[in-house]
Amino acid sequence: MLMDPLVARMRPFGTTIFAEMSALATRTGSVNLGQGFPDTDGPPEMLEAAVRAIRDGRNQYPPGPGIPELRAAIATHQREFWNLDYDPDGEVLVTAGATEAIAAAVLALCEPDDEVVCFEPYYDSYAASIALAGAVRRPVTLRPGPAGDYEFDPDELRAAFGPRTRMVLLNSPHNPTGKVFTADELTLIASLCVEHDVVAVTDEVYEHLVFDGAHIPVAGLPGMRDRTVQISSAGKTFSCTGWKVGWACGPAPLISAVTRVKQFLTYVNAGPQQPAVAVALGLPRSYYEGFRDSLRGKRDRLCAGLADAGFEVLHSAGTYFVTADITPLGGTDGVEFCRSLPERCGVVAVPTQVFYDSVDAGRHLIRFAFCKRDEVLDEAVARLRKLSAG
Repeated sequence: MLMDPLVARMRPFGTTIFAEMSALATRTGSVNLGQGFPDTDGPPEMLEAAVRAIRDGRNQYPPGPGIPELRAAIATHQREFWNLDYDPDGEVLVTAGATEAIAAAVLALCEPDDEVVCFEPYYDSYAASIALAGAVRRPVTLRPGPAGDYEFDPDELRAAFGPRTRMVLLNSPHNPTGKVFTADELTLIASLCVEHDVVAVTDEVYEHLVFDGAHIPVAGLPGMRDRTVQISSAGKTFSCTGWKVGWACGPAPLISAVTRVKQFLTYVNAGPQQPAVAVALGLPRSYYEGFRDSLRGKRDRLCAGLADAGFEVLHSAGTYFVTADITPLGGTDGVEFCRSLPERCGVVAVPTQVFYDSVDAGRHLIRFAFCKRDEVLDEAVARLRKLSAG
């Protein structure tokens, strides 16, 4: 028997931190503010549409690119919210969540030893997808600035581009930091993509959860429409993370390439959920605004509680998440801190250092999810206050 049958490029990737921390929450009965999933269901119109689709027999394979009404709804959404025009027949692809779209894009567009510029800390699937493609990460580090916002060094970004650069993988609003990239930052990224003839893959799953500032799709910047694969999903916007319905939009040559890989991953998925997501995308703007405002209130509720418990809370301009510095509470290592947190006070968080190549840059930071019912957040805060009282 082989000592380690796993291919070398995947050996650094063990069980995800989300699985470890969620299992720890279950085992200890802790309040789980680790993994980013809401504890309420999405809009009733969407849920009823899924039930109706099941009862109407829409339970077999959908078309490979996704059902026509969902692709049309995605194209309409992109046009109405972001002024981006995509042909639903050839420029829109439905995927098994944004995670599959990212993996398919990286596998389709990167040759071995191509370089991918990404911002760390990064969602863990980015590193795994790059490794599966045999490509090379070129991380640019986001660091807390004087005002508590995450920033990057423009010169460090410029230095990350070189002759082997094939792709920029960008997430804004950004998980795990909650950063919303500014217009100036995105303009710099776009100009470097054009200068170096680089493809951009943009993860925009939190596009409707911006509390401060504005979401700016990179695809709408000069020179970027024809070199950008824009990715999003229904999971975060409509509180249906278990459905795994995502999409990729972009010029036909790029979407064709992504489709050719995607068809050998899941092939298709979520037959009855696809028409339901089409219904959800057609909800009025008041839904999106109300959902955003609700999450903004939850962010403020948790941030105030974390500060009261003794954490140094960093600014979250969007997403489900806020990061906090454990140093004021005597913490020096986020992994150790998070593994001990359930026993100390019955709360689970996620250490963000596991999302860095430059581990020391994030060793003192942990991430909390605020996409929970208010009473759950209040219970977590009450428990966390034990840290500063002890």
